[in-house]
Amino acid sequence: MMNIRQISDLNTPELYIYTGISERQLLTINEPNPGIFIAESFKVLERALTAGFKPISALVEKSCLPTLKELLEKKADLPGDFPVYEASEEVLDKMTGYHLTGGCLCAMERKELYSPEDILKNSRRIAFLENIMNPTNVGAIFRSAAALGMDAILLTRSCSDPLYRRSIRVSMGTVFQIPWAFIDSKEVSWPGDGIGLLHDHGFKLASMALRNESVDINDPVLKSEEKLVVALGSEGEGLLAETISKSDYVIKIPMFHDVDSLNVAAASALVFWELK
Repeated sequence: MMNIRQISDLNTPELYIYTGISERQLLTINEPNPGIFIAESFKVLERALTAGFKPISALVEKSCLPTLKELLEKKADLPGDFPVYEASEEVLDKMTGYHLTGGCLCAMERKELYSPEDILKNSRRIAFLENIMNPTNVGAIFRSAAALGMDAILLTRSCSDPLYRRSIRVSMGTVFQIPWAFIDSKEVSWPGDGIGLLHDHGFKLASMALRNESVDINDPVLKSEEKLVVALGSEGEGLLAETISKSDYVIKIPMFHDVDSLNVAAASALVFWELK
């Protein structure tokens, strides 16, 4: 089922998708259709395949080829000429920035995203990410959201893309397990139209921010809300002032020793656990 080709030169044209194209270019490579992303490690690849994403080709370290073959043959309906590029660890280590942490890379087709309406119709607890541009934080928040009972995630388009390679890796592939969508579009602006959309679907918005009117995340009123969106802001500036002012709740994590804030990924885990 696989067309296995041994690689000794990483400049070969077939590997350009792995070595010569930025992730932003991969995102838009098939416009107007969905683009491509790179899955790294067997755990991530397995979760992507389980979620129905289609592989395009794979790049694998020689000793890991049997594992890749078993996984793809079990999980994917592959064409007979599916390309697998095999190389030694020494060759692959020359790919600056592309060290194979888990033994393989797999180029995969993106799928059409959920719509915000799909997310809002089928959820009761949603994490909302506003302008979070660090892919490590985005991936970590997805992992916490999936593990700690959030039903879905909404993001502004200024966030780092959840299917960037680092976000996928940090999330351990949970970006393929929890539904997500971008809330802003040509038709819907954030925060104005977006907050209205949340309210139209019966959700209250709880924004994490340090304000005089903030309530603790363990306030029983928050848990009693049937539908709740928890908003998390960017690493430096936090949430937009307009988002906070239009929120139904402003919430905070009680802290000690004059510490005023946590990393957004750490804070997300605490609030998801408390409000699940």
